[in-house]
Amino acid sequence: MLEPAHHADVVIVGAGAAGLSAAHRLTSAGVTTVVLEAAPYVGGRMSTEKIDGFRLDRIGQLLTTSYPELRRTPGLDSLVLRPFSPGLLVHSEGRHHRAAEPVPARSARGALSAARALASAPRGPRSAPPGGPLGGPFDQARLGAALARLAATPVERILSRPELPAGDALSARGLPSRTIQGFLRPLLSALLCDPDLTTSSRCADLALHAFASGRLCLPEGGAEVLPELLAATLPPGTVRTGVRVTSVSTSRVATEGHGEIGCRAVLLATDARAAAELLPGLRVPPFHEMTVVHHTAPEPPLDGAALLLDADRAGPVAHTAVISQVDPSRAPADRVLVSSTVLGPPPDQRAVRTHLADLYGTPTDRWELLAVHHTREAVPAMPPPHDVRRPVRLLSGLYVCGDHRDTSTVQGALYSGRRAAHAALTDFGITTAYAPESLATAA
Repeated sequence: MLEPAHHADVVIVGAGAAGLSAAHRLTSAGVTTVVLEAAPYVGGRMSTEKIDGFRLDRIGQLLTTSYPELRRTPGLDSLVLRPFSPGLLVHSEGRHHRAAEPVPARSARGALSAARALASAPRGPRSAPPGGPLGGPFDQARLGAALARLAATPVERILSRPELPAGDALSARGLPSRTIQGFLRPLLSALLCDPDLTTSSRCADLALHAFASGRLCLPEGGAEVLPELLAATLPPGTVRTGVRVTSVSTSRVATEGHGEIGCRAVLLATDARAAAELLPGLRVPPFHEMTVVHHTAPEPPLDGAALLLDADRAGPVAHTAVISQVDPSRAPADRVLVSSTVLGPPPDQRAVRTHLADLYGTPTDRWELLAVHHTREAVPAMPPPHDVRRPVRLLSGLYVCGDHRDTSTVQGALYSGRRAAHAALTDFGITTAYAPESLATAA
């Protein structure tokens, strides 16, 4: 319970990744901070349901090991990331096609030369022309080289590029149509949670930049582990759950049933809609909805820990994986967890089973449905023009952060929290350990 006369330098409303990231920056600078969360748990949309020993994420957002804020945010030192197998599996026309990891920039030219030689070599009478969504060796080398160049491109240069819907910008990459439609489109749909690729091409390039610079991964133990680590490593008493905020100003926060809290500044770290309810006039972006379907199977339907994409868009599932092989802690011993993402509302479960049987090439009639998690406002949309550095300082003493102020990723949420804390500390006259220019170039 909060004391009616409680006071803090900064009150943060919302204990998601953005708010907890900001709290770490503020408390590290000696600023007394209180984080208020209406839910009985921290994390917001980064939540995990426990059923019979399974740990089931409600939103299946993918992380990459190259996200800078996973390394820079205090409190995440002990976060364990479980990477998917190198490369990706793409399902097209009844077959699996393995996409290799991006070629390192220093060897991209050599890979292209080798692929040209292979492509020009004479074929035997029984050899078939290369097909599938990835094309032949030369097409795959071109794809790897293009991703390598993007990985080596500075973030600020990416943010200065002309902006189009991502789907329209794909044709300008100089890659074969089958590579674009069969690989880049399903990959970007998975990374952006956007099946129609209406996202800004700059944001799409940032997503590909992160993909090409690291490995796709998941937090060990479930998505909730990340915010729980952030909360657990803050000073005791900083985070208060079950406290609903009803109104805010630059000097006070009113709560339901817990009195008022005086402060020097307020930082809103809720989702966009909740922030607009507290501060009418804030823009509420459109959202992408998502449904995650969790099954347990008698045996793993796929060897390894690969992410499987559907290039044909032949059913409701956009991508799927045997999550228990990526992160064994998410399932009881000797049990199999298969998690599949539908980029839209909950589909007919018979259609999901039929599609999964086609994707994995195995019957699914004996699979047991564990849970269906539908989130209508799962990920803020980023159509062009999209400002990935939306202001976090509304006025002195009032700040806002979250993935709706940056990119719609865990990286964007953590980074926006750091930006908001920096703005508050600057207004307090406190010099931070990191220079402003470092904030401008982080991705």
